[in-house]
Amino acid sequence: MEQLKKYRRNGLIIAFLIFALDQVMKLFIVHSIGLRGKGQIELLPFFNLTWAENYGVSMGMLTASSDFQRWALVALTAIIALAVAVWMWKETAKWDIVALSMVLGGAAGNIVDRAMYGYVVDFLDLHINGFRPFLIFNVADACISIGVAILLIRALFFAKKEDDVQAADS
Repeated sequence: MEQLKKYRRNGLIIAFLIFALDQVMKLFIVHSIGLRGKGQIELLPFFNLTWAENYGVSMGMLTASSDFQRWALVALTAIIALAVAVWMWKETAKWDIVALSMVLGGAAGNIVDRAMYGYVVDFLDLHINGFRPFLIFNVADACISIGVAILLIRALFFAKKEDDVQAADS
């Protein structure tokens, strides 16, 4: 049981670190380099910093076009983040706790953006010539996507959770 508490505590620490990294990166992008005014900075032939304001949720869906919709999205995503936190706290598999902490930290970062600015700040732009395998994204989006991918892979390909902490503690 102590091991499980440790993993859950570490999950909260990971979520906080992801949240903090996301917010520091966005502060740097918004205030230090002023990407909004510049629009785009080419760093590598396949990677730019590109200013994008995401008024929706995943891939621009559920776009908020009014203050009411903005705050409804803040509330909806906060409820989802709370559900992820509860799930993480009840989870017994350490890698699922890690994955959920990534989702939680990323969600918190994007919720703060939407509450502060009315949109989520996106700026990471991977591309190959004109082809963009991803939309413009941020650290929070990347962590959410990786966390969800881990959960899906584990659910689809690992029927038995080999790293179940409760089973290991018994």
